[in-house]
Amino acid sequence: VQLVESGGGLVQPGGSLRLSCAASGFTFSAYVMKWYRQAPGKERELVASISSGSSTYYVDSVRGRFTISRDNAKNTVFLQMNSLKPEDTAVYYCNTRLLNTNYWGQGTQVTVSS
Repeated sequence: VQLVESGGGLVQPGGSLRLSCAASGFTFSAYVMKWYRQAPGKERELVASISSGSSTYYVDSVRGRFTISRDNAKNTVFLQMNSLKPEDTAVYYCNTRLLNTNYWGQGTQVTVSS
């Protein structure tokens, strides 16, 4: 299993970024995919998830601003982030769980600052 995130960067408050996570090594379309984030000095938190049937979940702090989606033909999950706030600054990780094992990407840094 390999998960590779991309798309992070520095953005001003109110701006947008689109994160991507390219997956390989498993049947992507059959599994829930998740985005987590970890800010300095804080625990890693679940931001959004998408099921194999494309049902979605969002943590309250991002609902209405972030959108998770998946392209099963490209084995890729996305996180569209709009109206970004300084408190969204964190390393964002892609995650899936297979056979009771969590798999993580290397993370991509998102910094929201003026």
